[in-house]
Amino acid sequence: MSEGQPKRKEKRMKSMTFFERARELVAQMTLDEKMEQMRYEAPAIERLGVPAYNWWNECLHGVARSGCATVFPQAIGLAASFDDALLYRVATAISDEARAKYNEYKSFGYTDKYEGLTYWSPNINIFRDPRWGRGHETYGEDPYLTGRMGVAFIKGLQGEGKYRKLDATIKHYAVHSGPERLRHCFNVKVSEKDLYETYLWAFKYCIDHADPSAVMGAYNRYDGEPCCGSRRLLGDILYGEFGFTGYVVSDCGAIVDMHENHKVTSDACESAALAVNSGCQLNCGKAYMWLREAYDRGLVKEETITAAVEKLFEARFRLGMFDTDCEYDNIPYDVVECEEHRQLNRRMAQKSIVLLKNDGILPIREKKTLAVIGPNADKKDVLLGNYNGIPSRYTTILRGIQEGSDCRVLYSEGCHSFKERWTAAHLNEALIAAKKADIVILCVGLDPSMEGEEGDAYNDNDSGDKTGIDFPPSQQKLIGAVLDLGKPTVFVNVSGSCLALEQAKTRCNAVLQCFYPGAEGGNALADILFGKVSPSARLPVTFYKTVDDLPPFEDYSMENRTYKFFKGEVTYPFGHGLTYSRIDEKWLDDYTVEVSNVGNFDTDYSVLRFEQQPHKKLCDFRCVHLRAGESKTVNFEREAK
Repeated sequence: MSEGQPKRKEKRMKSMTFFERARELVAQMTLDEKMEQMRYEAPAIERLGVPAYNWWNECLHGVARSGCATVFPQAIGLAASFDDALLYRVATAISDEARAKYNEYKSFGYTDKYEGLTYWSPNINIFRDPRWGRGHETYGEDPYLTGRMGVAFIKGLQGEGKYRKLDATIKHYAVHSGPERLRHCFNVKVSEKDLYETYLWAFKYCIDHADPSAVMGAYNRYDGEPCCGSRRLLGDILYGEFGFTGYVVSDCGAIVDMHENHKVTSDACESAALAVNSGCQLNCGKAYMWLREAYDRGLVKEETITAAVEKLFEARFRLGMFDTDCEYDNIPYDVVECEEHRQLNRRMAQKSIVLLKNDGILPIREKKTLAVIGPNADKKDVLLGNYNGIPSRYTTILRGIQEGSDCRVLYSEGCHSFKERWTAAHLNEALIAAKKADIVILCVGLDPSMEGEEGDAYNDNDSGDKTGIDFPPSQQKLIGAVLDLGKPTVFVNVSGSCLALEQAKTRCNAVLQCFYPGAEGGNALADILFGKVSPSARLPVTFYKTVDDLPPFEDYSMENRTYKFFKGEVTYPFGHGLTYSRIDEKWLDDYTVEVSNVGNFDTDYSVLRFEQQPHKKLCDFRCVHLRAGESKTVNFEREAK
C-alpha cells in the first residue's frame, strides 16, 4: 500500500456520515458475525479491526460498578433540587469521569462490562406508588419534572461535540413501576389517557428535547405484548409517533421472559425473533444466541438483522470508538473524584435535602450538646443508594455533624434498622444520650437493602418493594421512646421514598428528608443544620399518611394517585419544601411572578408554575438565588417547552 492510501482512506471516511461508515463496515460481516454483534457482550471481529465491546454500563448518579467515582445523591434526591441547570453540571461531571475511565480501559485492547461508553441511565419511569422499591432511581411522580430533569441529565452525558461523549439510555420503556416480584410476568392495562399523559410523556419529552441514543425496554407486558417485543410500543409509538432514531436494548433477561414467563412465544427462537422484528436491536441476556436458529426457521430475515447491526455500529462510530480525533479522548484520569467534582457533589447534596418542618430550632447557631441517635446516623450505605460507584472519601451524617461545628456530640445507634434482636441496652444507651443533650438529632429511615430492585429487600417477598410506609418496628420503638422524653428533636428521615411522617410532623421541632444524599451527604446535612446554607429542595413525590388510602399496588390507573389525582389528606404534598428565609410570591399573571426574599437568609428558591385544568399539574419551574431583601421577576415561557 502506498504512503498516500491511508491518508486518502482517512479523508474519505471523514467525509462519510456515521451511518454510512456503519453500513460499509456491516456489509463486510457474515450473517453470524452480525448476529453476534447484537449481544451486549459483542465479540471482536479481528479481520475487520473491530475490538470486543461490552455494552453494559451504569451511571444513575455517578459512574457505577466501575471502581472509585464521585457518588452524587440518588436520582430522587437530584430531582428534589428542582434545579435542572445544576443537574446538567452533575451529568457533565459524570460523563467526564466515564470518559476518563474508558480512555484508560481501552488501552487493554477491549472494554469489558462497566468499562465502555454506552450507559443505561437515566431511569425516567414514574414513581406512581410509594411501595415500589426502585422508585428512588427515578425523578419522582411528575412527568414534567421527570422530563426536564431527564433532558438535563441526557445532555450532560452525551455532550454537544462532533462525537457523542456517552450514549444515554432512557428506561424502562414503558408503563413500568412494579411490583418487582411480578415484573417478569405482569401484564399492565391502562387507559389511553394515562398511557400518554403519565407513562409515555417523559419518554417523548426526552426524545424531543435531548435526542437520547438509546431506549431500554421493560420486563413487563403492556396490553398483552412484552415491552421488548411490542409492535405498538416500539414500532408504532417509539419509532413512529415519537420519531426515535436510536437503538433499543432489552432489559437483562427480558426476552427470555417472553416464553418462560409471559408465555407469548413457545421457545427462545420465537422470543428472539419477536424482539428483533419489533425493533429491539440489542439483547442484554442470552436470547440472541438463538438468532441463527430463528433465521434458519424463517422467523427473522437477514435484512432485519443487518438494519439492527447498522444502528449499533452507527452508535459506536458516533462515540468515536474507531477514530483518533475524538475531542473526549484526552480527558485525563485525574478528573475522577477530583476536588471540583467533590465540591459540586456537596452542593448538589445540599440542594437535595428537604426541610419539611421547622419551628425555629434550625439552624443551630449556639454551642449545644447534641445527641445523634439512630441506625442511619453512621451508615455508609444510606449515602450511596443503589446503582452506585465507590467513593474513596465519604462523610456519614454523624461524621458531618461532628466535624461541622464545635458542638459536643453524643452518639448512639439505638437499634438495628429492622431486626429486633437487639437488647434493651442499645435503647437505654440512646435514652441516656438524649437525656444529656440539649437537642436530639434522630436519624432513622430505610437503606438500599430495604427498598430496591428485585432481590434487594429483607422482607418476606424478597422483592425489593415495601409492603407499606410505616417505619420498621425496631425503629418505631426507638422513635417513640426518644420522643417521650420531650427533648427538642430534629427528625432526619433518610430514605428513597415516602415514609409515614405524621408522628414526626406532630411531635418534632424540625423534620428533614434526605434522599440517599451521596458521598458528601454528611457534610451537606451539617451545612444545613448549622446554617452554612439554607435548604431549598422540594419533594418530588407526595408523602402520604398510609398506603391504605391508595389503590392496590398492582393497579396502574392513575385514579387517586400522586398529587394530580389523590383525593385524601397527605402529610406533606408534592413540591413542599421550606427555606430558612421567608419568600413571597406575587403572581402578576399566569406566566410572570415577582419573588421576594423578605427574611434574613440568602437562599436558593425554586418557583413552581402549576396549571389547574383539567387537573392540577406542574408546567414549569425555575430555580433562582435570592439574597436577603432581594426581589426578582421570573418570566416563564408562554408555550410549553
